[in-house]
Amino acid sequence: MSTLSIRIEEKTKKEASETLAALGLDLSSAVKMFLNQVVIEQGIPFKPSRTPRQIREEWDREAAYALKHGKRYSSASEMFEDILKENK
Repeated sequence: MSTLSIRIEEKTKKEASETLAALGLDLSSAVKMFLNQVVIEQGIPFKPSRTPRQIREEWDREAAYALKHGKRYSSASEMFEDILKENK
């Protein structure tokens, strides 16, 4: 056996530990699972992406901007009419 030592932010470690505990895992077991999958997949075993929270925050910012600065319509047909008019 070999020992692996990593540095990680305390908040990330705490939140990951809590999430994994809810799944019946500890950090050590989860890291072992991850590394075994790296070997099997010959790469990262998932597509790195932004978290849903980050995506939701971005959507919320865009929606707030649109509500403040965007056009308003009384119906979908009015909106489509305006869109089609702009694309001519």
